[in-house]
Amino acid sequence: MKRRHLLGATAIGAASTAALAACSSQPTTSSSVAADSSLPRVRWRMATSWPKSLDTIYGGATTVCDRVAAMTGDRFTITPFAAGEIVPGLQVLDAVQEGTIECGHTADYYYVGKNPAFAFGTAVPFGLTAQQQNAWLYRGGGLEAMQKIYSDFNIAAFPAGNTGTQMGGWFKREINTAEDLQGLKMRIPGIGGEVMRRLGVLVQVLPGGEIFLSLERGAIDAAEWVGPYDDEKLGLNDAAPFYYFPGWWEAGPTLDVMVNLDAWNGLPQIYREIFKTAAFEANMDMLAKYDALNGAALKRLVAGGTQLRTYSPEIMTTARQAATDFLEEKATEDAGFREIYEQWKAFREQIYGWHRTNELSFSSFAFGS
Repeated sequence: MKRRHLLGATAIGAASTAALAACSSQPTTSSSVAADSSLPRVRWRMATSWPKSLDTIYGGATTVCDRVAAMTGDRFTITPFAAGEIVPGLQVLDAVQEGTIECGHTADYYYVGKNPAFAFGTAVPFGLTAQQQNAWLYRGGGLEAMQKIYSDFNIAAFPAGNTGTQMGGWFKREINTAEDLQGLKMRIPGIGGEVMRRLGVLVQVLPGGEIFLSLERGAIDAAEWVGPYDDEKLGLNDAAPFYYFPGWWEAGPTLDVMVNLDAWNGLPQIYREIFKTAAFEANMDMLAKYDALNGAALKRLVAGGTQLRTYSPEIMTTARQAATDFLEEKATEDAGFREIYEQWKAFREQIYGWHRTNELSFSSFAFGS
């Protein structure tokens, strides 16, 4: 690791908590920045992994760009691009790492082939909900731990979106037992895909814009994306009738804005703080949008003929054991993975215990009545 990269990552991690506190106590106004003629005009481009038609997930990228421009009086502007406009949706990290673009909005777990620990930056099967994920990243040492991984790829990254607990995917036929998964061709990324592979699924990783045609034409038998609002926009209900839940592999997946470290280190400090503030806002806003929109979308889907199904206890139990086995094996094989896994696992145990006391007891009564 280059020394300047390590220093940059350390500074980012150390500053993140202070920056979040500053968001509420001493906000930077566009007028104060615009009045400072010593600040440079900066123009960046942002590649994304999303089609523009998905206004919620692509909206995470536009929120960052819009808020940076607003808080700097347009002295620092970022132009977002949909998947495929600059680079394919699954190559955003590569483009940011190489400096082809300054930043990108994507999901870390698309890049587990480069380092399996990237999964923790997005979601791990039977892991953390959105609320728990934010607690780990912002207050549990998670973001600092992830910055160490990012710096090896000449990037820094900041949470800039969360979908909340996702649905379990669209299937052309019913899946009742673990045996029913054997030989099934399914689009599913990250460690969730690795777990499905262990259950006999033929896993494929496709960007969002390619899922519908692959499912409709039979190139795949099943696919997961996000949830009712986005899935309806992609028309996945027209390609498969059975809609399963829950998405046990993505209880609270974080989306990140990745930044080339050389570009990051070249920014004035005030622009860095504004950028982190914008990312934080995008992270909160995306989750709020999904929670506000998914309920009505699910009603529309069911009214249109979609058949809701829950994963059977057998599939859930088998998948959880396969996920645990995978994580433990990776921790044995890879010291870097083990370091972040053990820290993450200890946090999960602690917050599960707390939420079992307060969140679960309330939800079980209130939602069940």
